[in-house]
Amino acid sequence: MTTNPITVNAPAEAPADLVAWVEQVASLTTPDTIYWCDGSIEERDGLYAQMVASGTFIKLNPDKRPDSYLARSLPSDVARVESRTFICSEKEEDAGPTNNWADPAQMKETLKGVFDGSMRGRTMYVIPFSMGPLGGNISRLGIEITDSPYVVANMRIMTRIGTDALTLIAETGEFIPAVHSVGYPLVDALGNARPDVTWPCNDDKYITHFPETKEIWSYGSGYGGNALLGKKCYALRIASVLARDEGWLAEHMLVLKITGPDGRVYHLTAAFPSACGKTNLAMLRPTIPGWTVETVGDDIAWMRPGPDGRLYAINPEAGFFGVAPMTSLKTNPTALLALDHDVIFTNVALTDDGDIWWEGMTDEVPAHLIDWQGNDWTPESTTPAAHPNSRFTVRADQASSIAADWEDPAGVPIDVILFGGRRATNIPLISESYDWEHGVFVGATVASEQTAAAEGTVGALRRDPFAMLPFCGYNMADYWAHWLEVGKSLGDKAPKIFQVNWFRKDADGSYLWPGFGENSRPIEWALRRINGEVGAVDAISGRIPAAGDLNVEGLDMDETDIAKLFAFDNDAWSAEADVTAEYFSQFGEHAPAELYGQLDKLKARIAAHEG
Repeated sequence: MTTNPITVNAPAEAPADLVAWVEQVASLTTPDTIYWCDGSIEERDGLYAQMVASGTFIKLNPDKRPDSYLARSLPSDVARVESRTFICSEKEEDAGPTNNWADPAQMKETLKGVFDGSMRGRTMYVIPFSMGPLGGNISRLGIEITDSPYVVANMRIMTRIGTDALTLIAETGEFIPAVHSVGYPLVDALGNARPDVTWPCNDDKYITHFPETKEIWSYGSGYGGNALLGKKCYALRIASVLARDEGWLAEHMLVLKITGPDGRVYHLTAAFPSACGKTNLAMLRPTIPGWTVETVGDDIAWMRPGPDGRLYAINPEAGFFGVAPMTSLKTNPTALLALDHDVIFTNVALTDDGDIWWEGMTDEVPAHLIDWQGNDWTPESTTPAAHPNSRFTVRADQASSIAADWEDPAGVPIDVILFGGRRATNIPLISESYDWEHGVFVGATVASEQTAAAEGTVGALRRDPFAMLPFCGYNMADYWAHWLEVGKSLGDKAPKIFQVNWFRKDADGSYLWPGFGENSRPIEWALRRINGEVGAVDAISGRIPAAGDLNVEGLDMDETDIAKLFAFDNDAWSAEADVTAEYFSQFGEHAPAELYGQLDKLKARIAAHEG
């Protein structure tokens, strides 16, 4: 390790232990300069100008997309890399069978090697940030060190960064330390310089989490959740450990505020695996009269028991890091309209008049584009114009659906929790869990059916429990046990848990349910259920709507169609129960006995059902 001669130049409010840590990281990474982010507009504008000059940002047409920019990554750095994501717990069993585990001492040695001199020739940015509203009792603080101005610009949108966060860190003495480098130093160990590139990264990548010491170290990637360490790394993997230790929940869930025709307000969280309609639900436009839906959060919920014993949720993020393709005026008009100014786009296509485009954005495909890799593109091209995982980063309050109280530091009281997957068979449109324990069983067994041969066996179940499979910072079965404990502590104040499935198919392969705004209808039934306004029938999956209680007025659906949405096949359910038993077995003695008990109850309901 070399000694860094530069001064840290810390702000006066920076506490001594933070300054010492920054000095330690600087001595390892040896940047040219250190810059402490203050979160100001002037700072933002300077970063944007710097990235335009370097070629990292392309400024979009100010008449069409004011104050917005396009970035293009390398093809090798376009998404999260699960195979290079590690939970470095002291014991391997604490990471569990669904995480990649690495010995923390060995990983620290590896990281020392790759981070040694990794910032030579670059600026090291120190980003103080808050996850959640500044000073809120559910919010938490962090520091990300990075050598990427792209990361600073995105973190500014996705979190609350700057002087106010640093002041709180000084007052509380608490922060989660997170270190990131793109792994592309501009000067080698011998002092030889090389030019920068528009998207610096490294083929060698590590995204590492240390649950015992609550640290995050990420190397080699400049993209998304690999580099914006407040997002999945902090908000879920480390926060899930904090939540386990402190008695709360850190979840991969959207948060909605729903107001009924009578003026009553409800709040709902929902966990959906990828490609299951989560973003559309986060900005739902209900089709039934008298109901309004507002967005509190689109991706992550932190939930704590409040003084009244109920569960309260905040959105710990300040922005949306959304998937661009298929976002349109038809599929998600609220999201699309939020992107009219002050947006960072990554890996979308560029139009000839300096605007952006992606597959599914418009019915008419432009005659010519510059694709996400900077090449000419026409409708005859064999490659997509925008990368399938291309993204937009935008402030949450630019969405017209954002709730007025979305930044309430006390959070919002949760009435309903939804779990959903993409299932062509078995799972009905909606069912109510029999109790909290059954709801945890439902969350633990969330799955989607694989739809392409490239994913594996078509029709096979891909489990994503609680939509947390890539994001739980410890043993998934212990996470289920934690949910069971939270339910016991909440008692009768616990939210009701429902399971939904918008994707059930008919025998001809067509979808039975229209989806999108019509998803407000089963949600309406769930909300009316917690009021005792509508009936339910006990079924294999849980309680389903009694005849006539699901509002389908105005839909082109008859009783036969509705029956198909709620049909149960005993043989198929028996097979699913067997698969579930096999699935639980991989967790050994960590799998809670209560979930095996719920599996027995499921088998009993299957046996009692007249198929």
